[in-house]
Amino acid sequence: MTEANLNEAAETEQGYGQLFGVLLRRRFWFLGVFFSVLSMAGFVTLITKPTYESSMQLLVESNYQEKTKEGAARPESEFADANVEMDYATQLNLMRSSQLIQRAVDWLSLKYPAIDVEEIKKSLVLTQVVEEGEEKVDTKIFQVDYTDNDPLKTQEVLEAIQKVYQDYNREQQQQRLTNGLAFIDQQLPKVRQSVVQAETALERFRKNHNLIDPEQRATDIADSLQVIEQERQATRAQYQQSQRRYAALQQQVKRSPEDALVSSRLSQSSRYQDLLNEIQKTELDLAQQRLRFADTHPYVQKLIAQRQSQLALLKKMGSLVGGDSAQQNASEKSVLEEGQLGETDQTLTRELLAAQTDTLSLRTRDQSLAQSEQQLRAELNQFPSLLAEYNRLQPEVQLKRNTLQQLLKARQDLSLAIARGGFGWQVVEAPQRGSQISPNIKVNLLLGAVVGLFLGGVAAFIREAIDDAVYTPDELKQHLELPLLGVTPALPPNKVGKQSFKLPFYNSKTKNPSIIQVVQQPPFRESLDLIYKNIEFLNSGVPSASLMITSALAGEGKSMVALGLAFSAARLHQRVLLIDVDLRSPSLHKQLNLPNEQGLSTLLTNKASVSEPSNSSISGTYIDILTSGPALIDDPATLLSSQRMGELLDAFEETYDLVLLDAPPILGSVDALITASFSSGIVMVESLGHVSRADLAQATAMLSNLNVIGVVANGVSSPRSNYSSNAEQYSSPSFRLYQPLMSNQVTTTTTTTKRI
Repeated sequence: MTEANLNEAAETEQGYGQLFGVLLRRRFWFLGVFFSVLSMAGFVTLITKPTYESSMQLLVESNYQEKTKEGAARPESEFADANVEMDYATQLNLMRSSQLIQRAVDWLSLKYPAIDVEEIKKSLVLTQVVEEGEEKVDTKIFQVDYTDNDPLKTQEVLEAIQKVYQDYNREQQQQRLTNGLAFIDQQLPKVRQSVVQAETALERFRKNHNLIDPEQRATDIADSLQVIEQERQATRAQYQQSQRRYAALQQQVKRSPEDALVSSRLSQSSRYQDLLNEIQKTELDLAQQRLRFADTHPYVQKLIAQRQSQLALLKKMGSLVGGDSAQQNASEKSVLEEGQLGETDQTLTRELLAAQTDTLSLRTRDQSLAQSEQQLRAELNQFPSLLAEYNRLQPEVQLKRNTLQQLLKARQDLSLAIARGGFGWQVVEAPQRGSQISPNIKVNLLLGAVVGLFLGGVAAFIREAIDDAVYTPDELKQHLELPLLGVTPALPPNKVGKQSFKLPFYNSKTKNPSIIQVVQQPPFRESLDLIYKNIEFLNSGVPSASLMITSALAGEGKSMVALGLAFSAARLHQRVLLIDVDLRSPSLHKQLNLPNEQGLSTLLTNKASVSEPSNSSISGTYIDILTSGPALIDDPATLLSSQRMGELLDAFEETYDLVLLDAPPILGSVDALITASFSSGIVMVESLGHVSRADLAQATAMLSNLNVIGVVANGVSSPRSNYSSNAEQYSSPSFRLYQPLMSNQVTTTTTTTKRI
C-alpha cells in the first residue's frame, strides 16, 4: 500500500471518528428527534383508517398493431386503418381515459351514488406486467389495482372496469374492421385499373423492342461479345503465326506462290515432262552437231528449227497448265526450268500454298469477327435506356399486382373477422375481495425509524454547526496554529472549582478528592510528564526559567496543569516555584488548603527580600508555593506592571530551576498580558468543549507578539496510553508555602510542608 493510500485511509478513519464524535456530543438532539419522529409515525399509524386493495389482470391484444405468429403484420392491420399507429403505452392511456371510467361510474352509481370519475381515477392504477429475468421483457398482460376503505367496493369497481374494458375492446374491433373493409372496397377498383395500365405499358414496350426480358438479352449479348473478343484474340495470334510461316516458306522457295503453283503443276505433268525430255535430246544432238558442223549447215539448221518448234510447243503446253498470263512473258530459260522441280521443291511449294491459304482464311475470319463485334456493341449500347425503361415498368407492375393481391386477401380476412365478431380480452386474474395494505405497522415504524435517524442526524449536525466550541485536539491545533504540547484527561476540580470530580480513571472512596490526589493519578501524571518533556524539547536552545500557564477563559483547568507541571519538574530533580498570579480571583491556596495572609501581593507592596528556600540543596524534594496574597488594592494590574514584579521574577529565576506562573485568563483583563511580558515562555491550556473558536482567535491575537510555546488540550475524555501504572510506583515530592521576609521580621523562612 502506498503512502498516499495510507494517508487517505487515515483521513477516512479520522472523518468517521469525527462524525461519530459529533453524534455522541449531540446525542440528546439526535435521540430527541429520533424518538419524536418514531412516536409521530406510531401515532399516525394508529389513527389511519385501513386501506384495502383488489387487483385483476387482463391479456390485452392491441387493436392497432396485431401480429401473426410469424411476427409479420396481418393484411387487414396494414390496410384497414393505415393512419393509426398505437402501442401499449397509448393503450394504457386510453384505458385511463375519463370516457371509459364514466361507463364504469354509470354501472356503479346505483349502489354507490357518491362515486365519480375523479375518485376512481385517483385510486385506479394500471401497469404493464414485466417479466423479470436477465433482461426485462414487457408482456401483454395489464394489471389493474384499485384501493379503497371498503374491501367489497374494491372488488365491485374492478368488475365494472373489467366489463367496460371488454365491451370497449369489442366495439373498437368492430368499428376498425368495418372501416377497414370499406376502405378496401374503395381502393380495389383503383388498384385494378392501375394494374391494367402498368401491364399494358409493359406489353407495349416488349412489342416495340421485340424483347421479352431486356436484362436477359443484354446478358446474352454481353456473353456473346466476350466470346467474340476471345475468338478474335485467338485468330489474331494464329494469323500472325501463319504470316511468319508464309514469309519463311516464300524465302525458301524464292518465287511467288503463283509461280510455284505453275512449276509444281508442270513438274507433275507427264506430257510436259516428255516434251522437256525431247527438247533435252534435241539440244544434246544440236550440241554434238555443232561440234562437227557450222550453224549454217543444213542439219544444224534443221535441229535449231526443231528445237524452236519444241520450245513453242512447250510454252503452249505451259500456258495450258499454268495459264496464259504465267507464260506470256516467260523467257526461254524460265520455261525450261519451270517444270523441273524436285521432290523437296514440290513439298515446299505445297507448304507455301497451304500457308497462303491459312493466312487468307484467318484474315477473312478476323474481319468477319470484327464485323460481328461491331454489330453486338452497337446493339448493346442501346440497352441502358431500354433497361431503365424496363426497370421502371416491371417493378411498377409487380408492386401493383402485390397490392391488389394483398387487398383481396385483407378483404377476405376482414370479412371473416367481422363474421366471427372479433376477439375479447382474456381475464388472467379475476378481481377478488380487497385485502388490507395499510396501515402496515412494521413498515410505518421502520420508515419512521429511518426518517428519525436521518432527521436526528441532521439536527445533530445543524446544532454542531451552530456551536462554535472546540471539541478535539486536532481542531484546537488547527485554529491556534500552535504546537500541541499534549493532552490531559478531563480535570475534576473540587467544589471550589466549576467542574465535577467524576473521573473514569479515579477509584477512591473519597467523594471529593483534593487536587493533590488528582494530579497523582497515573493518566494525569503521565500526560503532564509528556507535556513537560515536550516543553523542554521545544525550548532546548533557550531554556525557559519562567513559564506562564494561562487560558483563554476561566475554568479551563490551567491551575491543575500548572501544579501537574510543577510535580513533573520536581520528579526530575528540578527546583520549582509555583506562583499564583491571579490577584483578582485566586484559587491555588483554596485548592491546596494553604493560608493566604502573605503572598505575591505582599511582596509587590513591601520591600521584603527574596529568601533562599530551606533545604535548597536537596533538588526536587520540595515544591515551593507562593500564593497570591491578600487583595491590597482594587487594581491588581498596577502591582503586576510594576518594576518590583520584574525584579522578583529575576530573583526567582536565579534561585529556582523553574518558575511556574499560574496566571489569570487572557480574556477579560489585562493581568495575563502584563504577566506574560515578564515570563520567558507561555503555555496555553484550553478546555475542549468549553472554549470557542472566536475566543481562541481573540486570545492568540493578543499573545501574537509574545513567546507562546504551545497549547495543552485539557478535558480529553479517554486519552490513549500504552500502559497503566500505580501511584505507589513513584515517589511524590512535598510542597511548602513560600513566606516572604518583611523588613521587621527575622531573616528566616517559614514553611508549611505537606507530603504528597
